[in-house]
Amino acid sequence: MMITPLSNSGYREFWLWLIRQRQRLRVAGKSMLPTLSPGDEILFDPNAYQQQRPQVGDLVVLQHPFRSDLTIVKRIMAVAESDRYFVVGDNLVASTDSRHWGHIKLSNIIGRVTSKFN
Repeated sequence: MMITPLSNSGYREFWLWLIRQRQRLRVAGKSMLPTLSPGDEILFDPNAYQQQRPQVGDLVVLQHPFRSDLTIVKRIMAVAESDRYFVVGDNLVASTDSRHWGHIKLSNIIGRVTSKFN
């Protein structure tokens, strides 16, 4: 799968953030390099999957499956028939992901990343 760059927030995304249709999150680790770097801030849509299911290639914010105190960003690489998702970091060497803890449930996915906030 080819990794496409994440667009920067435009006026529309900024407006959606102001009216609370987007949430903001700061990236802490290196697992999403080169797409996201430590310190980058992203906007994500917490309502993105109310009408549709996550798709392969989507960049998602999710609750870590074994640490309820940890919110992470990963890319969906596969969808299982049981509606579970295989997620990985773009930087495979520095990422702890579904290769370590298996598929995640839809209930772990908090939202879809829409843009970098700048």
